[in-house]
Amino acid sequence: MSANSDDIRLLLEQEGPYAFKVSFEGTSIQALHTDEPEPLGGGAGPNPSALLLAGVANCLSASLLFALRKFKNDPGPIRAQISARKERNAQGRWRIARAQVAITLADKAASLEHFERVLAQFEEFCIVTQSVREGIAVDVRIIDADGVEHVPGARS
Repeated sequence: MSANSDDIRLLLEQEGPYAFKVSFEGTSIQALHTDEPEPLGGGAGPNPSALLLAGVANCLSASLLFALRKFKNDPGPIRAQISARKERNAQGRWRIARAQVAITLADKAASLEHFERVLAQFEEFCIVTQSVREGIAVDVRIIDADGVEHVPGARS
């Protein structure tokens, strides 16, 4: 993949048994520290499942604000809550099959311009939620200490 202005690049570096430092390449954003909960990890930071849910809720919230402002509204601060339960899939692997998001407005819907239109379209602005809903293609390769590339599931 060639780099362009639309690329999102992160660098993860292991800091503990299941803890990682996440750096946001090409930005001045401070690194984030993640970890799996006990007993696997030390619980010193959010785990990947929590980050996924945070991304969904954050993106939906930002998209709602964008849609409200697009129709010249000046909304008060909003609040979002997301919850999900891990479930085992047919192969017995843990997955997040469904999430519930509740976004609370500081304003009464009746006081917002074109609120029904906002509701009808704001989710389409959310890159993260729509990408999760559609399924994200993920290509994986493993590079060993000799620089040899290995592709999981590929035959050598």
